[in-house]
Amino acid sequence: MADVWLRSFAAALPTVRRAHGDDEVREWFAEVVVVRHEAWVAVDGDAVVGLMVLDGAELEQLYLDPAWRGRGLGDRFVELAKRRGPQGLELWTFQVNGPARRFYERHGFVAVEWTDGRGNEEREPDVRYAWRP
Repeated sequence: MADVWLRSFAAALPTVRRAHGDDEVREWFAEVVVVRHEAWVAVDGDAVVGLMVLDGAELEQLYLDPAWRGRGLGDRFVELAKRRGPQGLELWTFQVNGPARRFYERHGFVAVEWTDGRGNEEREPDVRYAWRP
């Protein structure tokens, strides 16, 4: 999962400073994400090609291997998230990530808060989205 996250982050957000190194990201996935959250993966053979992490009504992570973007996998993850959180969902994404913002808006998410980035580790302006059924 961490390797997909790393590849996806690098491809989608080349201008965003990562707050943690590769090994720290792998450790975070192994010791925090998988242990404390509801984590889903998409696999092709024995390789993870996508991941989604939920924390209650928070869609914490949705990352796809760059080769799998545009093939419907993200759509399937969002539909699963909506089934798992039928009362509504919220998420953060970076303002600079236009493709992600358009993706979530296409799925009915609405921007509800814009920040200057002081509240995240990357210090990158972000936007909070909400989906309400």
